[in-house]
Order: sequence, then C-alpha cells, then structure tokens
Amino acid sequence: MKLIRYGQADQEKPGVLIDDTRYDVSAYIDDYNETFFTNNGIQRLETLLADKKSDLIKVAGDIRLGSPIARPSKIVCVGLNYTDHAIEVGAKIPSEPVIFIKSNTALNGPNDAITIPQGSEKTDWETELAVVIGKKASYIKEADVKNYIAGYVLHNDVSERAFMFERNGTWDKGKGCDTFAPIGPYIVTPDEMPDIDNLHIWLKLNGELMQNGTTADMIFKTHYLVAYITQFMTLLPGDIVSTGTPAGSGIGLKPPVFLKPGDIMELGIDGLGSQRQTVQAYGQV
Repeated sequence: MKLIRYGQADQEKPGVLIDDTRYDVSAYIDDYNETFFTNNGIQRLETLLADKKSDLIKVAGDIRLGSPIARPSKIVCVGLNYTDHAIEVGAKIPSEPVIFIKSNTALNGPNDAITIPQGSEKTDWETELAVVIGKKASYIKEADVKNYIAGYVLHNDVSERAFMFERNGTWDKGKGCDTFAPIGPYIVTPDEMPDIDNLHIWLKLNGELMQNGTTADMIFKTHYLVAYITQFMTLLPGDIVSTGTPAGSGIGLKPPVFLKPGDIMELGIDGLGSQRQTVQAYGQV
C-alpha cells in the first residue's frame, strides 16, 4: 500500500494511492499517527481496502500532499553513513553509527517550499531513505527489525552547515529548522518495496544532477541502524529513522554550493516517488 495525507497544511486527511489514483479514507481512519500504527492500523487499512474500495471517494490529483505521517514523536537521523559523503565533508569514516535528532517541527510536505532560516549562509540538501516505525521498539535485534517496520519514505534532510559546524553545540542547530524535513509523497509498505539495500537515490538542483547514488553504498545497512538506535532510545509507532545521504550535497562541491531563493530541488528514490521544492527566503510568502 501507499499511504498519503492530503489537504491544506495542518488540515490534512488520510488517504491511499492505488494505481496512481488517490482515495480518501478519512471516514474510517482518523490519521496516520502513533495511535494508528499502535492499533494495527496497517492491517485495518488492508481490510478496509478489501471490503470497501468501491465506496471510497477519489481525491483530485492537484490537491496538495502533506507529510504522509502526522507529527511523529521524533525523527532520528544517521550522519556520515555513506563513505563518499563522509569523505566529501572531510570527516572520518565512522566506526559505529552517528545519530542525532531532527525536530518534528521541521516536518514539511514533499512539495512544499523550503525556507532559508534567518541568518543562514549555508543551507544544503541531503536525499535520504527513511523508515517509518510500526510498533514500539526497544533493545531489538537486527534479525527482528522487519517486524517493526510499517513502511519506507523519501526524506530530504535539509541542513544548515554553518549552524551545524560553525556554531558551538550539536548538529541539531542546523537540522531542525522549520521546513527542513520534507517527507513523502507517500509511505510505502514493505511488501511493495524492492531491495532496500540497492535503491537508486538522486537529487537535481535547478535541473542539474547533484546526487546520484545507491543505498548499496551505505556503511551501516537500514535494518542494522534501526536495531542500533533502539539500544539507546525507544522508538515509538510512527517515528521516523532517516538513514543518511550519499555524496553530492552542496558542502562537498568545489567550490561549495548552497541554496538560495528561487532554487528548485527535485529528488527521488526507487519505489518511493519524488519530491519538488522551491527555495524561499525567510519571511517570503
């Protein structure tokens, strides 16, 4: 299944995408949130589609898509998880995963504008495969991770490099700014995904290909990362785990390239659709 949320910001309704047609399921499902996943929401939705698909109302294709998951309790991200990206930013290859938390207030729709924060000099892009957690996970084993995954989703881990590296503190300063976590266009359940360890991942800036990688080049694979994170914190249903980005981000270019108002990013991953974002200045409408 492909799960979507559609409508105006903060007023999204749950839906599904079937054969490129959108359907509303809000008469049966409140939202795609922690409660939904905790209470066997995927199974309930499967039953709904089997029994009532012909009764579902179609949703126009030009209506805005929001993040396909309502605000999660946390977005846990992995840094420096591709060798080529670690090299391009001048970092050591990590001996174990680097993790950080991205604010859930950064959540954004897949095609919503990206806002450059006040005082930003070095806003950057990072295309990433992300996991949506399906049930409470604490101290789980890698072999069991598949039982805890509700689906996979595309994430642009937008980052302000000066805030990250040139201001005292942690990376979180440059990761959690408003609009810095575009998610979607949809959550894809595991049964519909190809081999997650061999997915093409790409991003274009103003039509020029910048990132052109594969998840096969991850240092730490997706299921390992989920299990690893649960050794340090409990993951709740609906939480997002983002697995890192390949080379081609702006900071790694020579000379570096950073986002400016009017830029357009297009990005995608095999099986997870694509996003398109226009960059705007803070305060711009």
